[in-house]
Parts: sequence; structure tokens; C-alpha cells
Amino acid sequence: MTVSGTGTRPDRRAEQRVRLVTMADPATAPMVAELADEYRRRYGAEAAAREMAGHPDAEFAPPHGGVVLLEEDGAPVAGGAFRRAVTPGAAEFKRVWTAGAHRRRGLGRRVMAELEAAAARAGYARVLLTTGPAQPEAVALYEALGYALDPAQGVDPSGARAYYAFTKDLPA
Repeated sequence: MTVSGTGTRPDRRAEQRVRLVTMADPATAPMVAELADEYRRRYGAEAAAREMAGHPDAEFAPPHGGVVLLEEDGAPVAGGAFRRAVTPGAAEFKRVWTAGAHRRRGLGRRVMAELEAAAARAGYARVLLTTGPAQPEAVALYEALGYALDPAQGVDPSGARAYYAFTKDLPA
């Protein structure tokens, strides 16, 4: 699917394209590298390595998963992945990303809509996702998109928020 959208420069229109790929596609490399760097900055090297290694690429492969890439003028600028969740009938979204140079343009909303559509096409009725306390912009995005916070999950014994767990039903 190809659409035109406003580019980063006001004097031209950037060509946007959404592709459903696998993690083996070389175009996912910027997404994975920037996510790993972001997690290191926000959570430390050990937590970043654990998060990135905790979900093998095969978990995001069809028929139970996929990777959405939003490209602008042929370069990846945003994306995300989904896999089968432990909960029956649910997909889990992971690795939602917007390139640092392209933030605050609505690309995260676009990626989330594309992920929801891809998950629905794969037969999922519900989406689960988690994010960490050092990502308030992600929490705000998910709440704005109608994701419901599960207040019972993600709170450690001291009452501090260890992570945020969200759910959303997909349209039939």
C-alpha cells in the first residue's frame, strides 16, 4: 500500500509505503538497532539486552506474527511487530518504534493502526502490549488510542510501577 504524506521538509511530499515483512528483512535493521539503543539509554544495558533477546525473530513470523514497516522515500521511519500472545485469541505488540528524527508526526499512530489491521487479518480478536515506566510518551499514545490499562499488572510489592500492561479488543 502506498500513500502520499507530508514529509519532514515543507517544500516536498514524501512517498510513504507500509510493508508487512519479517524480522529477517534487512529493512528492519534500523528499527532493531535504534530500539536497542533506546532501551539501553532508558533502562540500562542488561535490561535492553534481555528485552531484545527475550523474543526470537521467529515469534514475529507468519502465520501468527508479522512486522509492519512504514517507509518514507524508501527508508524505514517507523514500525512494530506482533506475535501470538499466551492469552488465546490475542496478539502481543512488541518493538513499536519511530525513528528519532521522525517523531511527533503521527507515525506511531499510523503504525499502531497498521499493526491492529494486520493482527485482525491474522485472526486475532484482542491485542496485549506492555511498556516501561521510562516511556511516558508510549503510555500516552496507547491511552489516546483506546488501550485499557490493567491496573493489577506491573506493580511491584512496594507499589512502584514496574511496567504498564494494556489491552484492546479489535473490531470483528
